[in-house]
Amino acid sequence: MKACAALAERGVDALLMFRQESMYYLTGYDTFGYVFFQCLILTADGRTTLLTRAPDLRQAKFTSVIDDIRVWKDDADAEPVSDLKVLLGELGLKGKRLGIEYDAYGLTAANGRALDTGLDGFATLEDTSDVVSRLRLIKSAAEIEYVRKAAKLADAAWDAALKTAKPGVYEGDILAAMHSEIFRQGGDDPANEFILGSGEGALMCRYFSGRRHLDAQDNLTLEFAGTCRHYHSCLFRTIRVGKASPHQNGLYAASLDALQACEAALVAGHTVGDIFEAHARTLDKAGLERYRLNACGYSLGTTFAPNWMDWPMIYSGSPVVLEPGMVFFLHMIIFDDDTGTPACIGRTSLITETGAEPLSGADLALPIV
Repeated sequence: MKACAALAERGVDALLMFRQESMYYLTGYDTFGYVFFQCLILTADGRTTLLTRAPDLRQAKFTSVIDDIRVWKDDADAEPVSDLKVLLGELGLKGKRLGIEYDAYGLTAANGRALDTGLDGFATLEDTSDVVSRLRLIKSAAEIEYVRKAAKLADAAWDAALKTAKPGVYEGDILAAMHSEIFRQGGDDPANEFILGSGEGALMCRYFSGRRHLDAQDNLTLEFAGTCRHYHSCLFRTIRVGKASPHQNGLYAASLDALQACEAALVAGHTVGDIFEAHARTLDKAGLERYRLNACGYSLGTTFAPNWMDWPMIYSGSPVVLEPGMVFFLHMIIFDDDTGTPACIGRTSLITETGAEPLSGADLALPIV
């Protein structure tokens, strides 16, 4: 197993996993129970033991290949770290070097402090948050099939949005049409909310609560994902309601140029930083430096709430070398606050032996509805 080899290379006797992505990737364990304390232990010789709560006992049996499942009991005096310490002793890990996934939504600051205190003097602790994340970066053939399915689901959601969006339409109806199409075709919940905003909200790249009806002259910003078995494929698009101005057409043309420049840089042997430089160089040449963001995308894979962004992020100077089998979402985001004009485009690509393969079949022209 590659994970065991990685542990041996780091000189670690066991990995304590708190990232749900790691648990799912290595064993198939599928749950949102990571909002409570749980830990999957992987020893260097390949044994796996899960410590979790009672509601996830059957969940683990049903979804995973984990045979050794232990339960810590909920009560007023519960101390799951103490239960974990006992379990580690049973596994012969006292006095050993333990790798910890500290960079995990499943390990709150409070639980992390309790973990450090509870295991102080018991074992040597080392931050190994990157071990499984790095393994997940290059996708297997089976994973790529899930990503391709996710891309088809994203295109289906996009088609639903284009059919639904028009003057007077309620934003909630657009969201409903998009999600409905994904679920009807066998997709999953995404790891974070779809981003949808019109009017002033069209200059947002985060989800926010509250819905409105589209005006006769309006903009609609959408960032969303198709999701299959927790694997994501994203799209980011601006829809113009009514007539687009020459200014917006110019901004959008620059965004499209930047996307294509980034896809041209998405080649094995280049670095993640090279992708960002293509983004910055193209938009700066168009005089749009003050509008662009300091990152233009990220890796995609199997991720759980609260977000679908995977490691690494695309920003200046990132040394991560690109390889075939990696999947990246590239987003070109231009928000002109002076005129209230959005001009955004983004899509997901697979790196192949010959370069970037965009996974979406959607047309790249600025949609007018």
